Amino acid sequence: MKNDRRTMSAKEIASKLISKNVNEVHEKSLTFGERLSDSLADFAGSWTFIIIFVSILMTWIVINTINLNIKHFDTYPFILLNLLLSCIAALQAPVIMMSQNRQEKRDRIQAEHDYEINLKSEILIEDILKRLERLEENQLAIINGNKNKSE
Repeated sequence: MKNDRRTMSAKEIASKLISKNVNEVHEKSLTFGERLSDSLADFAGSWTFIIIFVSILMTWIVINTINLNIKHFDTYPFILLNLLLSCIAALQAPVIMMSQNRQEKRDRIQAEHDYEINLKSEILIEDILKRLERLEENQLAIINGNKNKSE
């Protein structure tokens, strides 16, 4: 990629395969921790997580407020619950940010790939236009040659 593609001939550029699946390239570069944080971020942003989380919260509140003849382990104002929610938020935010950073990396790979394809297309179109111009010149030369012979 460092060499200037414009110095290559159109045939060399046309013969090189530029198209690739950017998702596969990105997936191959991920470590186990990155895959794990992406999975956690996907789960934390799902309806399944929200439903489970709300169910646990409601169960926690019901167990600690209604007299069910069991010992209340976190009475109102639910200090332990607040601590757990703060810990979850403190861990969830960096995981989501790591996932967003990887999405940016994938987007940069996609942009670079798009640039390569656009550059290849531009060079090939320039080559085609040059060939068409030469064909027009040859046709004019042939037409002018035939006119001169007929006169």
